[in-house]
Amino acid sequence: MAPAVFSSEQIAALSAPLDRAKVQTRSQAGRSLAYLEGWQAIAEANRIFGFDGWQRETIAVHCVNQSERTIGRDGRSGWGVTYTARVRIRVGDVIREGSGAGHGIDADLGQAHESALKEAETDAMKRALMTFGNPFGLALYDKQQREVTSSSAHAQVRHTPAPQRNSAAAEPMAEVGLEPLDPVTVQQILATVRGLPRPALEGFTKAFRKRFQVPADAPSIADRICQRRHHDWIEAFLVQHPRSQSAHLMG
Repeated sequence: MAPAVFSSEQIAALSAPLDRAKVQTRSQAGRSLAYLEGWQAIAEANRIFGFDGWQRETIAVHCVNQSERTIGRDGRSGWGVTYTARVRIRVGDVIREGSGAGHGIDADLGQAHESALKEAETDAMKRALMTFGNPFGLALYDKQQREVTSSSAHAQVRHTPAPQRNSAAAEPMAEVGLEPLDPVTVQQILATVRGLPRPALEGFTKAFRKRFQVPADAPSIADRICQRRHHDWIEAFLVQHPRSQSAHLMG
């Protein structure tokens, strides 16, 4: 008999309903589509499988379109680029694959290619991870979303200690991630980020500003890295961009 790949805790986590608070929506072709962001899928994989318990490999990537086009309201000259990608996810002896597509539009051809490639790889990764269960978006493929629950209902199946009988135990799930980081952890994060190659550092800074809505006039993001959600997002970013990664964060 083959040894079990997943522990009972992992099976329970993979079978648990998807927390609606983690679901994003966007409008496409007149319809509202529900989806998980790429960093969220990576964070879930790290949580369930462990940081060293899964592997991601891009096994195929193709540029299927590159054409000139106008961009912006002022009709500037630019480029439209489309990539397709196939990504393999390995957890122990279990292998899943997914295909995805990405589109990039930019005045700079290189930036358009980069955006399209990243989007295609992320889309393929999410489709591969989706086959593992609800936490990776499988529940969203059910039009009635019967396995998507509110935060309060989802909290009942999380593998956490039994709630204590006091008001602190009733804190909403929305507060998770807002706890402050200790100074040592902050300095460690900053040292890791500053050690990135310059192009990777610039990409990281741009992504962080966009994710956490840092004002354009803020000269630095260093003082914005202060909460657990920042730590978790940065860890996910480094995993998602292995070519930019110099080290994993600790803590």
